[in-house]
Order: sequence, then C-alpha cells, then structure tokens
Amino acid sequence: MLSKLVISNIFSSTCTWLKKLKLIDNISGLQLFQLMKPVVFLIISIVFTKSHLTRADIGQWEMFMFIAGLMTFFWVTGIIQSLLPLYHRNKTYHKMGDNGTSRSPEIFNAFLLLCFFSVLFFILGHSLKHNFSVFHFSGNVPFINLLLLYILLSSPVCIIEYIYLLNNRSYRIFQYGLITFTAQMILIIAPLLLGKDIIWSIWGLLAVTAVRWVWLLVLLRRYTEMKISFEFMKEHLYLGTPLILTSLISGSAQYTDGVIISAVYRDPAMFAWFRYGAKEFPLVLMLANGLSNAMLPEFSTRERMRESLAKIRVKSKRLMHILFPLAMVVMIFSRWLYPRMFNPGFQKSADIFLIYSLLIVPRMVFPQTVIVGRKKTHISLISALLELAFNIPLSLLMIKWGYGLVGVALSTFIVYSIGKVFLIGYLWLKMNIKPSEYIPVRVYVLYTLLIGIVFILIDHRIIDIH
Repeated sequence: MLSKLVISNIFSSTCTWLKKLKLIDNISGLQLFQLMKPVVFLIISIVFTKSHLTRADIGQWEMFMFIAGLMTFFWVTGIIQSLLPLYHRNKTYHKMGDNGTSRSPEIFNAFLLLCFFSVLFFILGHSLKHNFSVFHFSGNVPFINLLLLYILLSSPVCIIEYIYLLNNRSYRIFQYGLITFTAQMILIIAPLLLGKDIIWSIWGLLAVTAVRWVWLLVLLRRYTEMKISFEFMKEHLYLGTPLILTSLISGSAQYTDGVIISAVYRDPAMFAWFRYGAKEFPLVLMLANGLSNAMLPEFSTRERMRESLAKIRVKSKRLMHILFPLAMVVMIFSRWLYPRMFNPGFQKSADIFLIYSLLIVPRMVFPQTVIVGRKKTHISLISALLELAFNIPLSLLMIKWGYGLVGVALSTFIVYSIGKVFLIGYLWLKMNIKPSEYIPVRVYVLYTLLIGIVFILIDHRIIDIH
C-alpha cells in the first residue's frame, strides 16, 4: 500500500511540474501518449524474439493484435475524429466556446456509440467464429474467445485521452499513458520471463484493459453529463459515417497490407516476418497523428481558420526538423539494427521497414486535418476510395512482377501519396487554401529530396551498414 502511494505521488509530482513549466500542451500531450504505444509494443516485440517463443508463436500474437485492430480501428477512428469538431459546436446542444469547463453530454453519447459498436462486433464475431479462417485454415483464429473479449472491452477506453484533451487536461494525458502503458508492458512481458505460454501475455493485456475501464468510468462521472440524446447520436453519425467508411476502405498501411499478405501467402511465419518490417518509424506516425487530432477542434470555426492554418504550418515545420533527420539515421542503420534488435531470422524485414519509413513524406502534410475540422468528411471518403482503387491491384501486380512483400509496401507508399495530393488539390481548388498556407513548402521539399537520396543510396548498397 505504501509503495502504491509513493508511486502515485511521484507521478502526480511529475505531472504538476510539467504543467507549471508548460512543457506539455494539448498537442504535445496527445503526441506523447500516442508515442508511448508503439514504443511499448516495440519493447514487447524485442522481448518476444529473445524469449522461448517460436516464430509461429509470435505470428499468433501478431495475428491476435492484427485482427483486434482490423475489426475496430475504422469505427473507433471515425467516432472519435468526428467528436472533436462537434464538441461544444453542434446543433443538438447549441453550445459555443472551447473552455472545456462544463460537463459534456457529447462525450457521454460518443461513449455510448463506442459501446454499441463494441457489442455489435462482439456478437458478429461470435456468430462467425467457426466460419472465419486465417492463413487458409478454417477456425484457426488464435485464441478466438479471448480475442472477442478484448474487442468488446478495448474500444470504448480509446476515448479516455480525448476526454482529457477536450477538457484541457494535457498533463493528465501524459500521466494516464505513463501509468497504463508501463503496466501493460510489465503484464505482457512478465509471463514470458517466467517461462509461461503466450496466452498468459494475452491475459495480461486484458487485465490492463480492465484497469482502463475503471479509469474511464471515473472520468465519465467527473467530466460528462450522463444524458442520452439520440438526436446528437444521429448528428454525430451523420458527420462520422464518412470517416468510418474512409478508415474502413483505406485503413492504414498495416491493415491493408496485412490482409493482402495473409491472403496470398497463408503462412503465419511469413506474416510475422512482414509485420515486423511493416512498421513506420514510431515517432513519425504518432507525432503526426497527435498533431492532426489535437488540431481538429481548432478548424471547426471559420473565424479561426487563418490563425489555425498558420499554427499547423509552424507545428509541422518543427516536426519536420526533428523527424526527417531522425528517420534518415534510422534508415541508414536499419539493416544493421534488425537482426540485433530481434534475431537473424528477421533480417529481411529491414527492407520492408525501409520503404515504410518513406511514409514520412506524405504524413508530414495535413490537408486532412483542415478538411475534417471543417466537417467535409465526405471528401476524405472520396480520397479513401481513390487509394483503394490503386492499392489492392497495384500490390497484387507488385507481387506478380516479383517484388514480393517489398512490392506490397512500395504500393502503400505510392497510393498514400496519391491520396494526400488529392486532398491538397481539393483545398487549393475548392476552398482556395494554398499549400503554402499550411505547409512549409521549401523545408518540406528539401527534406523530401534528402530522404529520397538516402533511400536510393541504401537500396543500391552504396550505404551498406551491417
């Protein structure tokens, strides 16, 4: 009991210190939180490869996490991203302002929507679990009952960090992430260090999810007005449905590519090899998404457009100065790093990682933030349809032409770039917002050329560090 009190005081003191020094605002708080997840799972991945687990065991864990994400990421993303511009700016409650001081019925109803979809997919999963196949073996979904339980419990808790964000409790985002991700890492790794099977790590993951549920219930009582409004849910879904469909269609690189790989190769070991390489540089993905989501509420009013455009330009320029050089350094050492960080069996994963690292180029521009913030979510849907029209056929062609798994990764980079060009063009032609208003063009072009040169030098073994 004393140790728990000491730890709690340390976390509280740290967050109070950060708050006083103003080292964390809403944007950096969300960025730090979203950075913690890939860092923790990277550490877990390293421990897995150094443990007694076989590559097939690791493939089972990866498939468990992959299916859980695949069945939930699109509607969780759509509901949360559409909540941000609706918070205190919606027709149902007619609230204006962003002081975040009042209890919010919007957040409570968004939570109910997340619960509804969680139950829906839990029931759907149970009805299909004996007819669902992975790697061409019917009913071979790893730990199907625990997987469905995780899907049921894990999605609603994704709103916790955004409750803090919308109530301007940025330092609490950091505190929540630090505590829960540390606990998650310990409870997943500890069973393996004790020689237990992988299923005990899954139980550890579920235990942390249960703790997050308790945390969520406390926040709902503190920050929300528990008032059910079907009118607001209707308004929320009207704005969020295009975002849900956008995420479902385009997804992220890992989900789209993962479906293609599992369908073509039907081998859990091959899937693990690809998944270990199909990882963007964590800082890029998380800090870019954190900036984008944190800025969404700021574009919800026309009066603040110019100010918000200038702000995202400055923020993205700072990210570029940090992330592009770091990404290039990581790319140079990736072929040396992979067999040492994991094991020699994952050497070829480095080639896939090199291509995924190039996704920093489209990720460092944010036309989608402006478009979603202005509630033009149907444009994001059109962009997703455009990506889908190119991605799957191009990936299959790359495999047919002999590029294999690397070709699938390359097609992802190409189509994601096409999607961003479409959104930039829409802002310019339809909304009269020039790229230079929210993109530091000169800095961006310079870094894009530099990282392209580094990639070519590595690919042609001119830079070859093993």
